[in-house]
Amino acid sequence: MMKRIVAQAAVIIVGAASLFGLGGVSNVLAGRDLLSRPGAVDTVSQVDSLQGELKVTRAELERAHQVLEFSGRYSIPGDLSARIYDNAVAEGIPPAIGFQLVNVESRFQNGVQSEASAIGLTQLRLPTARSYDASVAASDLMNPDVNLRIGFRYLKDLLKRFDQDVALALEAYNKGPTFVTAQQDSGSVVKGRYSHAVMSAGPRRKG
Repeated sequence: MMKRIVAQAAVIIVGAASLFGLGGVSNVLAGRDLLSRPGAVDTVSQVDSLQGELKVTRAELERAHQVLEFSGRYSIPGDLSARIYDNAVAEGIPPAIGFQLVNVESRFQNGVQSEASAIGLTQLRLPTARSYDASVAASDLMNPDVNLRIGFRYLKDLLKRFDQDVALALEAYNKGPTFVTAQQDSGSVVKGRYSHAVMSAGPRRKG
């Protein structure tokens, strides 16, 4: 993956050099106006295309960096790291929270199932999953992408319900939003061990 992205960047830079020379490349990268250069008017569309490709390449490089960083931090395979990262981004939750949630819930073990019938990477229960997709079966929750997508969407909805309070949303993920709301209404302390565990979750210790 990294080799492909680096190769794309190299092709773009070489293309820029052929169009504008090395000075032109630095102007493109810096976002400077090239219209003052002789003959530059004829290449405006090429500049726009080049800048667009550079933007995409920068985004791909950043994604690759993040995926590799999380893979190393938690000692997990790159493909699993990519799945967690991409689903977190797609569902609009911070990737770091996504990784920490999966770490606490399943220790990154896809096939784990709890005594309470919570399934997979994000430890979803089937009724919760079916509130998002009525057709989903327990076996579907063993699919990492299905499990991550629904689990992270559920967390996103909890964040919205609890005014982006990460600790409260995590407690609701663990205890259920109705129970957490009841605790709030009764004046009880809501934030507890689970949210602390997720928000402070670090890499797994080997051995």
